[in-house]
Amino acid sequence: MYIAKVLEEHKEGKEVEIKGWVHRIRKMKDKVFAVVRDTDDIIQVVFSNNASSFNDAEKLKMESALIVKGKLIKSEKAPNGYEIQATKLDVVDIGEDFPIQKDFSTEFLADNRHLWLRSRKMNAILKIRSTVTGAIHEYFRGQGFNEFQSPIFQSTQCEGGSELFEVKYFDKKMYLTQTWQLPAEAGIFSMEKIYTVSPTFRAEKSITSRHLTEFWMIEAEMAWMKFEDMLEVGEGLIKACVKAVLDKNRKELEVLGRDPKKLEPTVKKKFPQITYTEALKILKDKCKMDIEWGKDLRTVEEEKLMSLYDVPVIVTHYPKKVKAFYMKEDDKNKDVVLGSDFLAPEGIGEIVGGSERESNIDSIKKRLKEMGEDPKNYGFYLDTRKYGSVPHSGFGMGLERVVRWICGLENIKDAIAFPRTPNRFYP
Repeated sequence: MYIAKVLEEHKEGKEVEIKGWVHRIRKMKDKVFAVVRDTDDIIQVVFSNNASSFNDAEKLKMESALIVKGKLIKSEKAPNGYEIQATKLDVVDIGEDFPIQKDFSTEFLADNRHLWLRSRKMNAILKIRSTVTGAIHEYFRGQGFNEFQSPIFQSTQCEGGSELFEVKYFDKKMYLTQTWQLPAEAGIFSMEKIYTVSPTFRAEKSITSRHLTEFWMIEAEMAWMKFEDMLEVGEGLIKACVKAVLDKNRKELEVLGRDPKKLEPTVKKKFPQITYTEALKILKDKCKMDIEWGKDLRTVEEEKLMSLYDVPVIVTHYPKKVKAFYMKEDDKNKDVVLGSDFLAPEGIGEIVGGSERESNIDSIKKRLKEMGEDPKNYGFYLDTRKYGSVPHSGFGMGLERVVRWICGLENIKDAIAFPRTPNRFYP
């Protein structure tokens, strides 16, 4: 029986059996106290010296695997208010001395990530991540989207050449995907509304609390959808993810020391929408930051702006020169594009980036040339504009950034089981 089920039933005096690992252990002359964990919870097990299991219990170590039978007893001093008085112990594996006991430095835990996954903190984070991923699939499918996969090996770049991982592909050069978007834009002419949850690679040398070289991206692409409608879909997705965690992961939020009240406004309130130009004015008037128009918002500016809000804010109409070639120009102002960033509060910054896509082939060719790109390398992409081009929009959401925000983590590296950075590729 799972520990959570034992605690939920809390039938004092009942004979129960649990399977798990020793989370903490304290040995005395006449008793051994072992806090045992499984995937769901922890419970204290007491081995008395008058029980046949006492000698085996004295040999237990941290992370020893075991099966315990005993009586459930109420105990105010025990974690969760109950303990098991053991009557039988089956030691599955004593194991060696567990290395994570006193050294909890960042580098040590990173070197032993494969073992640190057993911690209650990582258990809680990864469960919340699983809830978020499940909510993503449920949301999109409920909105009539189909899941669509595209190649990890790609021959062209989308976001920026300096961020590409180049790989040898037999006798040719290929790149690990930066985004699913370009193949997805071909897919919408068949399936119209599509999404994916897939790995993404960016060769950014940034070693910060918000960057990874390998992460998971949620992307959506929608035929016939205008800019304002795309923003509604993005907002709905974020709300669905947060609501799912609040509904299913209160225990995990408690383990992480995360106050659910900080997340509740995201579900209840409409996200404010401001233009890039309005954002600069707010930064100047309220944060005393004078930013030159045309410069992209840096982390420091995003953090200052978001200190004024308790829910994500949608910033729209960015300068064309700082955005990608596929974003559609605003018909009312050719200097800006119908592009957006969803900025999360509490110092997280951008979690979603999206735009209405340029549907005119000549405009795309012009932008590619301005960026120093050869349109011939984008033949398949340009073909989508030759044969029945339609208005369409899409966005990408960084899974780890969303998980980091929901969990209240200081560093994005804790939002994924095995983080990859310029300096970290093992384990």
